[in-house]
Amino acid sequence: MTALLKVDAVSKRFRGLLAVDRVSFEVPEGSIFAVIGPNGAGKTTLFNMIAGVFAPNDGAISFNGERIDGLTPDKVCRRGIGRTFQLVRPFPALSVEDNVIIGALLHRPHVETARERAHEVLRRLDLYDKRAQRASGLTLPDRKRLEVARALATDPKLLLLDEVMAGLRPTETDRMVAILTSLNRDTGLTILLIEHVMRAVMALASRILVLHHGAAIAEGAPEAVVREPAVISSYLGAEAIT
Repeated sequence: MTALLKVDAVSKRFRGLLAVDRVSFEVPEGSIFAVIGPNGAGKTTLFNMIAGVFAPNDGAISFNGERIDGLTPDKVCRRGIGRTFQLVRPFPALSVEDNVIIGALLHRPHVETARERAHEVLRRLDLYDKRAQRASGLTLPDRKRLEVARALATDPKLLLLDEVMAGLRPTETDRMVAILTSLNRDTGLTILLIEHVMRAVMALASRILVLHHGAAIAEGAPEAVVREPAVISSYLGAEAIT
């Protein structure tokens, strides 16, 4: 498969802290790729460089064959990269529908056309029946799915998901896994996710990158990576594979 995203030896420093240390990987078009690792490993900083929040100090990021490192977040989004955030913050006073319409307006300047796209997305995320509710009144699982819906409404080719299953019960995790699997299978959407919920990672990802202290310590198929001694000792623990 052709690589949709290429990250080539990127590093990010914050004064004396090396948050990301020469990380390289490729995400094939149409795949689901996961980034895992302990808290403070540099995962969200890596996402922020891809999404344009930070420019890398070294290295290059290419999307769809073109360099994007150094572009602003709005330009990265217009190129076709949508993202969610760890802290879910919809517009609380707006309805679920209006939250998603805002994302759809990126490529659809007419409100009615954006509303049609929002309805398509809300059906996919099992939120259509709650479209008139205020976002502030949603449960955590519904807010998580609304966060995905807002990003999906921007018509991304690549969707960056930052811990969308954190805090969910197993049944809700399974529901999210089913939704993401369907999106990937039915639309060909490429997904890059940061996730601590390993049951979701193992169900979704065809490939995993493991970060520790900002550096990549393993990459490969999920079944192989979770048995790497360095991954077990730094992150998973021996009980994870028993």
